[in-house]
Amino acid sequence: MTFDAFTDTERDAEPRIILHVDMDCFYASCERLREPALRGEPVVVGMGYEAGEPHGAVATASYEAREYGIESAQAISEALDRLPRVENDADDESVDSEAKPADSDDAGYYRPVDLDFYEAVATEVKEVLQESADVVREVSIDEAYLDVTDRTSWDPVDDSSDTEDDANASAIADSRTIAAGYARHVRQRIGREVGVPASVGVAPNMATAKIASDHDKPDGLTVVPPGAVEDFLAPLSVAAIHGVGPVTASELREMDIETAGDLADADPATLVDRFGERGRAIYDRARGDDDRAVTPTGRPKSLSRESAFTEATAEGEAKRERVGALAADVASRARSRDAMYRTVGIKIVTPPFDINTRAASLPGPVDDPDLVESIALDLLDEFDDSEVRKLGVRVSNLHFGARDQSTLDGFETDDDLDSLRESSADWPDAVTTTETDAPLTEWTTERDGDADAGNDDRETVANDRSGQSSLGEFD
Repeated sequence: MTFDAFTDTERDAEPRIILHVDMDCFYASCERLREPALRGEPVVVGMGYEAGEPHGAVATASYEAREYGIESAQAISEALDRLPRVENDADDESVDSEAKPADSDDAGYYRPVDLDFYEAVATEVKEVLQESADVVREVSIDEAYLDVTDRTSWDPVDDSSDTEDDANASAIADSRTIAAGYARHVRQRIGREVGVPASVGVAPNMATAKIASDHDKPDGLTVVPPGAVEDFLAPLSVAAIHGVGPVTASELREMDIETAGDLADADPATLVDRFGERGRAIYDRARGDDDRAVTPTGRPKSLSRESAFTEATAEGEAKRERVGALAADVASRARSRDAMYRTVGIKIVTPPFDINTRAASLPGPVDDPDLVESIALDLLDEFDDSEVRKLGVRVSNLHFGARDQSTLDGFETDDDLDSLRESSADWPDAVTTTETDAPLTEWTTERDGDADAGNDDRETVANDRSGQSSLGEFD
């Protein structure tokens, strides 16, 4: 839908129309697409999980599973304590003390991550999005921004005859807009043509659109027209603002800033003094000011995953299991992007919020999931006795399209690489380990020419409100 009545000058003066499309519990939705009988049932998708086993971590929990306290990045063993497996599940042949009959109201279906299948479904979603907007920024496998300014309008529309039975739609303004109808059309196309649910936020800027898509999940539509942005944001928790993670939120609360409205009313100079330029960025976003353009996604400079424990723990096996699952996920996503890496790092957050980073640099780029796990676990050894709140794994110094170089420079055979992994005596010569106080911006997925002020200590998708823990990319 185009509006030829607008001249170019008039259209440039119009507020932008940005859609943020966020697939709801995407991995679980894909499993339901493959197994329709799972619809309405508690579904847990685990990374590092195998049928009948208690190992791995939760990648995605359906909304039904979350009612039992299942959370993203939670250990599968803990999830099983809260929600046992369905007994005699054809796809999870486990008969143990953790299982309950299929007709039990307190049992769930557990599935291992199947990235190839999820990516195939995501490709179908992306085809719909690319047809729906001139500019699409793909943030991750299940999330994208669309600039549809040239496709629709903020003009109100008389919808008295609209019989849309969309109980989840939120009307922020008193009247519907053409933009709302267009967003609903995009969301319905995804559901009809692909078969998975999505929530869509519509706003004049990226930051507000992202918050809007989270506002009414699942399968929701929230529209925030120009002039309604500040009223929409004001009552929300300060943690909802893009760029505010748990550490920053805690510091803001110490300053008696609890809501986005409080942040919008704060002295920007005080915020800049406390948080640097990021203080100004979060202040602007709390006021609904965000002039970033939606740009196509470039290649990442790093890929990372983080996972927070429900409570701080010093238990060594729990920490190693979590790091192993994170390492496997990061390495898998690097391979899916045809990326090799030279640096492997970990982040350890100890109480109250002390952040420690360690990294190991290799002589040349590799694609070796086992090596990522081995290095990450070696780096974790320093914190074996430490109480930990959160862990992260990252690969960086990425190289693309060099699949023929599958071993370290200077190592002729796989045996040489195996020796490097197994012999700690070789590490000082082959691997450079660094101890840094790296800022949290280094733990975000930076894209070529697009490292913005929102890349700070924002909660990762490991604990995203959408419940999708295995996407691992930070916007």
